[in-house]
Amino acid sequence: MLETLLLAVGLMLILEGLMPMIAPSRWRSLFEQLLKLEEGQIRFFGMFMVIAGLLLFWLVS
Repeated sequence: MLETLLLAVGLMLILEGLMPMIAPSRWRSLFEQLLKLEEGQIRFFGMFMVIAGLLLFWLVS
């Protein structure tokens, strides 16, 4: 169980690091746009990502 969790975290870190590594200026621009969003918009985006992740997890398992 712990090994699977660590593998998932490692994969997440790899995927999160791809954009700043490949296109740092575009990543900075997107990050600046995120900072301009209201809290409700950020919360909705986070909820969408959680639901998408749960759906993907459900479909694959």
